[in-house]
Amino acid sequence: MDNVTTSLRIASELRMFLPVSRRQEWQEVALDGTSTLGHHIESLGIPLTEVGPMIVAGHGVPPSYQLVPGDVVEIHPVPRPQQLPAEPRFLLDVHLGTLARRLRLLGIDAAYHNDMDDPALVVQANAERRVLLTQDRGLLRRRALWLGAYVRGSRPADQLRDLLERFSPPLSPWTRCTACNGELVPVAKGEVEPLLRAGTRRNYDAYGRCGICGQVYWRGAHSDHLEEIVRTARAWAS
Repeated sequence: MDNVTTSLRIASELRMFLPVSRRQEWQEVALDGTSTLGHHIESLGIPLTEVGPMIVAGHGVPPSYQLVPGDVVEIHPVPRPQQLPAEPRFLLDVHLGTLARRLRLLGIDAAYHNDMDDPALVVQANAERRVLLTQDRGLLRRRALWLGAYVRGSRPADQLRDLLERFSPPLSPWTRCTACNGELVPVAKGEVEPLLRAGTRRNYDAYGRCGICGQVYWRGAHSDHLEEIVRTARAWAS
């Protein structure tokens, strides 16, 4: 099958993963008789986590499909919102700390560690059935990973919008600890009063405390910046 090629038609949403010099709609791939369609797609630089329907002659095919001469394959992105077997739970790699805090601010379950290497991330994502979020394509190509997603955007605001549009997670702002991801539980003012400054004790009566790390929160302690993040996220999610 030397010198035999077939054509892949790459959707515009996926061309960002192609080398700059090859960001064309049509890609010719050489057939070797053994490589799967999934292998060819990843060889172009596109993580399979980002690929949705793959269509040959009007029919969907899996990544394991063996290309034959004359095939023309349409490669589409993952449909949005992406359907998951349960409510989305995430694990973010070391480079996405700000995004993790914003997800927690919105009440979304977002695990994050600033010292975890790639193999450990895969182990935790699989064990806890969390979607691994990263901008590392190599990490997304690990065969052991059950599910991952590439985070688009360089700014935290753009990254957050991308995640909300892709997974459409339910929002429950101010219900998680932004420091450790624990859930907040209501607590009587008297229980936390020794931890509060005089101005806080005087001005606020409703408090919550993280069930994991013990961090105390109170309504009104949020800066205008955080309130704006919540307002904007709700608008994106509506």
